[in-house]
Amino acid sequence: MGVVLSFLGAAGTVTGSRFLLEYDGSRYLVDCGLFQGESSLRRRNWEPFPVAPDSIDAVVLTHAHLDHCGYLPALVLNGFRGPVVCSARTADVAAVVLRDAAHLQEEDARHAREGGYSRHDPPLPLFDTSDAERAIGRFSPAQPDAGPERAELPGGAVVELHRAGHILGSRFVVVELGGRRVLFSGDLGRRHHPLLLPPGPAPATDAVVVESTYGNRRHEPVDHARLARLVTATAGRGGVVLMPAFAVDRTAVLLHTLAALRRDDLIPPLPVYVDSPMALAALDVYRQAIRDRNPETRPELAAEPDPFDPGDLRLVHRAEESERLNDPHRACIIVSASGMATGGRVLHHLRHQLPNPRNCVVLTGYQVAGTRGRQLADGAKLLKIHGRYVPVHAQVASVPEFSAHADADELLAWLGSADAVPDTTYVVHGEPHASAALVDAIGSKLGRVAVAPRNQERVRV
Repeated sequence: MGVVLSFLGAAGTVTGSRFLLEYDGSRYLVDCGLFQGESSLRRRNWEPFPVAPDSIDAVVLTHAHLDHCGYLPALVLNGFRGPVVCSARTADVAAVVLRDAAHLQEEDARHAREGGYSRHDPPLPLFDTSDAERAIGRFSPAQPDAGPERAELPGGAVVELHRAGHILGSRFVVVELGGRRVLFSGDLGRRHHPLLLPPGPAPATDAVVVESTYGNRRHEPVDHARLARLVTATAGRGGVVLMPAFAVDRTAVLLHTLAALRRDDLIPPLPVYVDSPMALAALDVYRQAIRDRNPETRPELAAEPDPFDPGDLRLVHRAEESERLNDPHRACIIVSASGMATGGRVLHHLRHQLPNPRNCVVLTGYQVAGTRGRQLADGAKLLKIHGRYVPVHAQVASVPEFSAHADADELLAWLGSADAVPDTTYVVHGEPHASAALVDAIGSKLGRVAVAPRNQERVRV
């Protein structure tokens, strides 16, 4: 039958990236992400995996964001025993992400049990810390050589990993099997990421699976003047600037930006609290990569004493310290995860800061439909947190230039950089209107066959 590709997630939606390649009795899963957002999507995390996990020979990860790696502990819990191939830095960062995800799963189950607001009795986590540790134990980092990182997979397939520039360790991957080459973009970064070098060019392949998070949009030029105005105005009225931020990469970028704004005297001196255990661990990985002059990071960063210190940086480790920030008694900036307010310590801060009109909540990235972050971005007046409704009186502002996703023009330029035209380009990882727009653009501007596959659809490569 040849090589078969199945879309087990991220088809018709932004999250849950899971793509299955099958050939001659072998099975390979590219990405193993959690579904996030609407409850109908989150319920998919609890459904039996579409194929038996113990029949999968290997998993290949593009990067360490939760919607690309977060289902791994559940896959291992249900029988997967193969290697998880990824870059060395993805292995470092994904270990941080999975441990934190397991902790949050356990905490959410505990809150639901104590608060009595779950429909399940008793509420249980999707996976726990021991499952996360078993998944981490399966990581098999690919070794770099003169070209892209390469690894042989059980069953005879070969995988190449190329720099994607989205977060530290991110890769777009090429899987070669059955005489065919299939390219998976993962999440592609931008040309002007302040910490990372841009994605490499697309190699020649027979098929391409490409993300479309911003497939219908173009990013505005990077201009942090609006962020500076928001911080200055909020500080002037004695308020708190609360920034829900992805713990991996986004927190580091925000701190780097705040440091530059403070250095140029565009914002007043303020304490900046980072309140996320996962963000603190990820910052350590980023700092080490910069010290090591990692070839993914921008070389000029190594000359800065601390690229992540805005002048009064305060790292919040313990829960008691976090609780004290619920009423900080002074103007300050709090950066806390998660970036879409789906869980984590930021929920406690939102519960305490949203009712106060002196405060400002700054949304710094893409907000998936169905998340609290999306509700705030859409102008919600009430937000449900831990079973209770919280009034939204604080200012809410979106600062989209912090997105680490390539926009429509950057995606087209990257696709056009390949030396050969693929037979088909499959457009995934986007809301339906964004994917449809990119499909049309690939057809009209690049003259290529492009489709947006359905969830669970199978195609021959």
